Amino acid sequence: MDPDLLRAFVAVAECEGFSAAGRILNRTQSAVSLQIKRLEDRVREPLFERTSRSVTLTPAGGRLLPYARQILKLQDEAKRVMHSQREGRLIRLGISEEQAIAYLPLLLPQFAEGFPHVRIEVVCDISSNLVQRFQEGLLDVVLAVRHGPTQTGQLLGREQMVWVIAAHRTIDDWDTLPLALNPEGCIFRAHAFAALGREQRQWDVRYTSPSPTGLNVAVQAGLALTVKTPRSLPPGCRIVSDDAGLPDLGYVEIELHRSPGELSEEFEAFCRALSNLVVKAESVEEVEPVAALAETGAEG
Repeated sequence: MDPDLLRAFVAVAECEGFSAAGRILNRTQSAVSLQIKRLEDRVREPLFERTSRSVTLTPAGGRLLPYARQILKLQDEAKRVMHSQREGRLIRLGISEEQAIAYLPLLLPQFAEGFPHVRIEVVCDISSNLVQRFQEGLLDVVLAVRHGPTQTGQLLGREQMVWVIAAHRTIDDWDTLPLALNPEGCIFRAHAFAALGREQRQWDVRYTSPSPTGLNVAVQAGLALTVKTPRSLPPGCRIVSDDAGLPDLGYVEIELHRSPGELSEEFEAFCRALSNLVVKAESVEEVEPVAALAETGAEG
């Protein structure tokens, strides 16, 4: 079977839709649909049930999926063996600066021991931008803070958000809270606005930057406070205590996006190593699967 057709098939199955698969494969929806039609013609059975709201595997599609994954994995491994070691495989990773600081010092040396010839391209940005680039096929794997429902994100856990202030400052120093936040589109910014709005606190965004360094400088100097997770606490700063009277910020969910159809040994190992580091991090809490909640009658 044509590997390109199988890769399109796996992408549609994992994304549960032709449009999302097309974005990841960097193809139009019609091109992906045509590839699936060609594959269905070859196996002489429909592989997907299509409705206006969903795309699901037929029994035949369910039987084919594990074999398609295995064929693609073997193809990727064959390419790796045949290519010169000097060329190396490229993995394009999207990750926020603060997550990079937390996880890459452990991930990169660990991964290089097993796969010394794999090249890693690291793109740092806010999560919403990284997910968009992933959906456009410009990144292979993205570690992101969930901003909304997607068809490709695997939930790894959740992290508490906290207010952060310079160690020598207190909230009582200001009548109007000066904030240092990421630009529009950042979920930390949205949570800060929502929380302060519920408490009817006076606030003003004094500093804006897509870079944590740009925000940290203002906070460390005592010019503003910001929102972070505990793992990202800058030197010279502290987490504002609960008794200071600031509203609770809640949690953010951490998810991994990985390219469907990428099943090579090195890519699997990279994603597995990154996921393990995240779920074992002290600040990351396990999230009970939705299915488990439904079985126990829990409410969210």
